[in-house]
Amino acid sequence: MAESETRYRVGGMDCAACANKIDTAVRRVAGVADVSVSVMAGTMTVRHDGSSDLKAIERKVTGLGYSVAPLAGNAAPVHASPQHRHDHGHDHDDHASHDHDGHDRAGHDHPHDHGAKEIEGLHGHDQAPMAGPWWQSRKGRLTILSGGALVAAYAVGQLVPAIGSYAFIVAMLIGLVPIARRAVMAAFSGTPFSIEMLMTIAAVGAVIINAGEEAATVVFLFLVGELLEGVAAGKARQSIQSLAALVPKNALLEDNGQTREVPAESLAVGAIIMVRPGDRISADGIIVSGESAIDEAPVTGESTPVRKGVDAVVFAGTVNGDAVLRVRVTAAAADNTIARVVKLVEEAQESKAPTERFIDRFSRYYTPGVVVVAALVAIVPPLLFGGSWDEWIYKGLAILLIGCPCALVISTPAAIAAALSAGARRGLLMKGGAVLETLGKVTMVAFDKTGTLTEGRPQVTDIISFGLKEAQVLSRAAVLEQGSSHPLALAILNRAKADGVPVPPAFELEALPGKGVSGKVGGETLDLLSPPAARALGALSAEQDARITALNDEGKSVSVLLGNGIAAGLIAMRDEPREDAEAGLATLKSAGVKAMMLTGDNKRTAAAVAGMLGIDWLGEMMPEDKQRVVGELKRQGFIVAKVGDGINDAPALAAADIGIAMGGGTDVALETADAAVLHGRVGDVARMIELSKRTMGNIQQNISIALGLKAVFLVTTIMGITGLWPAILADTGATVLVTINALRLLRIKI
Repeated sequence: MAESETRYRVGGMDCAACANKIDTAVRRVAGVADVSVSVMAGTMTVRHDGSSDLKAIERKVTGLGYSVAPLAGNAAPVHASPQHRHDHGHDHDDHASHDHDGHDRAGHDHPHDHGAKEIEGLHGHDQAPMAGPWWQSRKGRLTILSGGALVAAYAVGQLVPAIGSYAFIVAMLIGLVPIARRAVMAAFSGTPFSIEMLMTIAAVGAVIINAGEEAATVVFLFLVGELLEGVAAGKARQSIQSLAALVPKNALLEDNGQTREVPAESLAVGAIIMVRPGDRISADGIIVSGESAIDEAPVTGESTPVRKGVDAVVFAGTVNGDAVLRVRVTAAAADNTIARVVKLVEEAQESKAPTERFIDRFSRYYTPGVVVVAALVAIVPPLLFGGSWDEWIYKGLAILLIGCPCALVISTPAAIAAALSAGARRGLLMKGGAVLETLGKVTMVAFDKTGTLTEGRPQVTDIISFGLKEAQVLSRAAVLEQGSSHPLALAILNRAKADGVPVPPAFELEALPGKGVSGKVGGETLDLLSPPAARALGALSAEQDARITALNDEGKSVSVLLGNGIAAGLIAMRDEPREDAEAGLATLKSAGVKAMMLTGDNKRTAAAVAGMLGIDWLGEMMPEDKQRVVGELKRQGFIVAKVGDGINDAPALAAADIGIAMGGGTDVALETADAAVLHGRVGDVARMIELSKRTMGNIQQNISIALGLKAVFLVTTIMGITGLWPAILADTGATVLVTINALRLLRIKI
């Protein structure tokens, strides 16, 4: 039976413990093969054999106190490897299906969500934690109610001391009942040691040893901590969703000579839209008329506007500068570059990094271990050393609260989510935590040449004239090449246009297969030939032939112009390096990463380009040769990243530790490799590696904060310096600190 995959939008998750509870519960449903939950993206992907009761999966999630709704385009059979998951079904429309205030329409408007309705009044998890002011959320209202009850209990205690302790118990129960309800549901779903369970045991235990006042305070502080976690998780979630918000809601559609405003999501491929100066472009497309400076900073991070004219590609979300443009739409709203980037980043957040998997395993043993330690602290001193039962039970309860692994478990996914979002905003796409983690360890980058280190199209580099002016040589060559779509012909025509030389019409144009082209202009017979064809006619002197050889040695292709059978000039062309190639390679070198060029081009051209860039090279390589070289580099101990255009480099991209596709948001570039550089800058490879290193540093800081705070409070609790409420602060405080530290990655300059 073919495996299927169903994606859900899950509302109300605010820390990794939430994700773990959902993961554990859903895995228990019959037929479920794998579950991936992302707190930061608010999504869940379930792989199942098709026999699973999807309604049972949804009931499990709503029973734990979260809202859930399937995303569109679900349940496509899975035949590809996990890294190709994003091919199955376009579920981009979930970005469009948010209400305008940011709420997911996920959950309580679905008939199967009666489970959520039953416990809406009880569970502390609201639908979209930070959509709207915090005090309007369910969690916010519960926190305010608990705080108010605590103040009221304190007032009652001052006025009528006899019933003060009962008032605090009532205040505690207002906050604890929904927490205890979630604890029980989680225990039945396979997570007995949840933070809610630890909290419930600690609060009830505190009441038993007459610490009701502290129990009520701890419950209130726990709710405040959860609220802060919700705020932090909401901020992280917004970082990537704000990308989707860049695309305008409306577009000006041309229809029978008239323009009318229509919703951007209704635009069909092939439609013509008008974009006024200062407007955001509402769809990916190609300019059909007009020329303007386009501000691509919102999408690419490129600080200076890019001048674009007819036939240039534009992205949704970029800003038109100074002239009216007419644009032909090339991608529907669900498939534009931003929507696909958002989707890829959300899916990437569901795939766990090695560090994250290790910490998940660690916390599985860590929490029960803490429960055992807390029990020993509570029991051993009174039993063996005559200690006070109340004092040591109190310390044991405090240790229970310190032991919650929330901060530790969120330390990695929070940093990875922030880094993936920060990268996406700069056109650096990484498919998951494992890719992000490995990138920082890369020691060798193998680059393709054409279209990766070079522009991918030839440019005229030299015009050499024999008796004519350079402009006349260029003009005559362009005359012969007009109408041709050959790359070398386009190079000549582009140079003629850039230099503003006249290109009069030609007569009797004739292609000479394998040799060149000929024609007549104003009574003059012109030929533009390959050097061998010109030599065969005896049109080249020894000196002219030597010039051609010298140009060939520089990796340039040469065309010979003849006027009435006599050599009139040479035009040399070469695929030139990208503007930032040299600087990008230098950045890699300064970071201690080696680089080399693998190309299928001839050795002479490869040597010329490699010489200009100062890089080791191998030429005349077939795709299988590139794959073999990548394998050899790995055997030599290098961690290899292969950078290519994602088509002829596919075998080598797959063989490398990390395959990076270089391209302008093309389907292949986005969907074949582990990572993609959307904007074709060589320097972005170094930026990706730098982002990975910073992220791993941030994760190490987070783990230190989480474990360090726990260690300090563990010691101070056993020594009797701190009690229950500082213990809960140690837990929720560490979680908030870790999340805020991770969010710093959103603002880094790379």
